[in-house]
Amino acid sequence: MLTLPDRLPADVVSTLVKMSHDQFGIVTRADLAQLDISKHLVTAQLDARRWRELGATVVALHNGPLTLQQQWSATVLSAEGPACLAARTAAQAAGLTGWEVEPVHLLVPRGAKVNEIPELTVKVHESRRFVPADIHPTRTPPQVPIERALIDAAVWSASTRTACGLLAAGVQQRMTTAPRLREELEGAGRVRHRRLLLSVLADIEGGAHAVSELDFLRFCRRHGFPRPQLQVRCDTRGRRRYLDATFRRPDGRLVGIEVDGAIHLVVRTYWNDMERLNDLVIRKRPMLRFPSAYVYADDPVMVAQLRELLQIPDLSQRGAAITA
Repeated sequence: MLTLPDRLPADVVSTLVKMSHDQFGIVTRADLAQLDISKHLVTAQLDARRWRELGATVVALHNGPLTLQQQWSATVLSAEGPACLAARTAAQAAGLTGWEVEPVHLLVPRGAKVNEIPELTVKVHESRRFVPADIHPTRTPPQVPIERALIDAAVWSASTRTACGLLAAGVQQRMTTAPRLREELEGAGRVRHRRLLLSVLADIEGGAHAVSELDFLRFCRRHGFPRPQLQVRCDTRGRRRYLDATFRRPDGRLVGIEVDGAIHLVVRTYWNDMERLNDLVIRKRPMLRFPSAYVYADDPVMVAQLRELLQIPDLSQRGAAITA
């Protein structure tokens, strides 16, 4: 709750109330000085515990715990401008759900000073390609647009799963589109995961076109898997249903593989896939399903599970055991 000193001029009160509203109850000492609120008065408010000091330059105009928006506002105000929320924090502020993160991600130009706020964990990203025009024109606290937020979050992720999942989530939650994300990614230049993310965006944009047959065949060659049969009819009820790939194990048993693209996020498609999977279970045919991003990223879990299903030993592990 906003707490103001007594006997402030009416125009100062009006300006301070508006500033507090725009900045979620958070101001800088420089803001207060510009309103001719003296250092002595600020110190008195802090000593009386009506206001809270958040680091060297930022003040909360109340004495309670910080809301999430106040944490974000305080983080941005603690830095030399321009500064704004970035990556997963900016995406969360824009409305993305399911990808919340504890550190506040802050974007600043290269070399900008950021004052510490002891009670907050802040991840500072310095960028040479950051100017005030990169900040969303209307959202508060200041933040990059959702396209840059998602691309930066994906590029800065060590995990390829996280990188792909963030882009898919942004499109699935109707916050942006694959073409807009591709434009942002291409503008970022040579960044981490670039080739992988371009492939994932093509898959998302393609809708019904999941990972291509050629991509899966290349994946199999890279990891020493036998060549599968592709698009094998698998239904016994007279309908045209197909598996993406079918392998024959050394014991002669057939096993199926499905590689799911963005179209599998559609409810009707998902239900149809469940019916098809049930048919295969009834017929006692093993089947594994993977997201297409796993193929693009050479996901080690996918590789390990395929080896186990196909009964193919991992020669690298055998070599390691013999050496030990």
